[in-house]
Amino acid sequence: MKLSDLQFKSDYLALDDIFYHETKPTPLKAPFLIHANTDAADLIGLDHDELYSEAFLDFVNGGEIHPQSRPYAMCYAGHQFGFFVERLGDGRALNLGAVNGWNLQLKGSGQTRYSRDGDGRAVLRSSIREYLMSEAMHGLGIPTTRAMAIIGSESKIFREKWESGAIVLRMSPSWIRFGSFEYFYHAKKHAELEALADYTIQESFPDLIGDRDAYIKMFQRVVKDTAVMIAKWMGVGFNHGVMNTDNMSIASLTIDYGPYAFMDEFDANYICNHTDHHGRYSFNNQPQVGMWNLSMLMNALSPLVNIDAMKEILDQYNHHFYQAQINITREKLGLENAQEEDPALMGELFRVMQELHLDFTYFFRTLSHYAGDRTALMGLVQFKKPLQAWLDQYDARLKKEKRPSDERCKAMQKANPKYVLKNYMLQEAIEQAQKGDFSGVELLMRLAKAPFDEHPGCERYAKETPLKHKNLKLSCSS
Repeated sequence: MKLSDLQFKSDYLALDDIFYHETKPTPLKAPFLIHANTDAADLIGLDHDELYSEAFLDFVNGGEIHPQSRPYAMCYAGHQFGFFVERLGDGRALNLGAVNGWNLQLKGSGQTRYSRDGDGRAVLRSSIREYLMSEAMHGLGIPTTRAMAIIGSESKIFREKWESGAIVLRMSPSWIRFGSFEYFYHAKKHAELEALADYTIQESFPDLIGDRDAYIKMFQRVVKDTAVMIAKWMGVGFNHGVMNTDNMSIASLTIDYGPYAFMDEFDANYICNHTDHHGRYSFNNQPQVGMWNLSMLMNALSPLVNIDAMKEILDQYNHHFYQAQINITREKLGLENAQEEDPALMGELFRVMQELHLDFTYFFRTLSHYAGDRTALMGLVQFKKPLQAWLDQYDARLKKEKRPSDERCKAMQKANPKYVLKNYMLQEAIEQAQKGDFSGVELLMRLAKAPFDEHPGCERYAKETPLKHKNLKLSCSS
């Protein structure tokens, strides 16, 4: 399908104009395509050739607006680091409408009503990070927004220094956030709150349309799906870094990739956001924060749903998370049949990993080749005894499995990625891109799309993080 043939829908604009701000993008100077994602184009039926056309470049830059598109920014509030901000909104993103159930959005496209003191722009480094990580999470099987293209420009944007401006064309089944509900709840606009809930059900929970208990069933699903999503994050060592309620999706998708990181060496208390001085959004705090954020959503929905009934549902959150985490870890360890000692075995493993500073991804991928010979695993550590002791327990546990070791290893290699996009890899690609070389973006996109596969010539990306690059921290600035 040609770009001009796409059919846009903007059902959100049927809501009252308090929900949004219609405005046009502000194009960047001398734009150029950095990368386009054919997999994402397939989601809306767009011909691959179109991605490399001048018309598509104009479209992503906001210079040419599709005839059916009415660009708009969405209004929402949110708790940021635990403090409520009564109005946030899309300060540098514009929604173009939905195509085939995917809401297209330009991030970095200029100021909106909700920009506050911001310039509405995004710089090249953060745009590359978001573009690549959206697809990396999808490749890992984790619910996420997607990205179809990234463009660069000659426009200069000031953060800590002058940097090149960029725009990412993002896609999502929904951009509604927990903070969207908080905005109308705290403003005491209950009619609008109900309208938002009805819209959300239509967009993300269509099987609940007409159900007299639709609102509470929606909440029930969000609680469970959020718990499972966070368990999946932690199963690959992912730290979101800024789990504010305005960064939490009502459709339980990973959104807003800012100061995120895949852990290098395992540390349960790892903090990837250097502005998170108290560790609110540390790796191990993510489940707890998820529940806290859901409690804010529960409060926001209380004019529509009995809060005591929602509290009973929220009380199940820890169970959902724990079950998902246990199941994910069993898969990572190649354990088919649940045994009573499994949680203790897993807990001891993570204790040993922390004690020995084991690289999260590299250790589990190495373990996925284990069939009795400990040489490769022992090569990962200087002090052998703690890992030897754990492997003794693991060997005893494997004796209770019926699956042959070669089949177990194959299954483990499908559960333990060989490649994740660590911060030092992204930084290398960013530094190349800042010099006009986008080959690093192309390479990392290939790894992102197939993280469990072998990629000849890319072995260095599958090893533990070099010491000088370990535990890089990022800021929210982009």
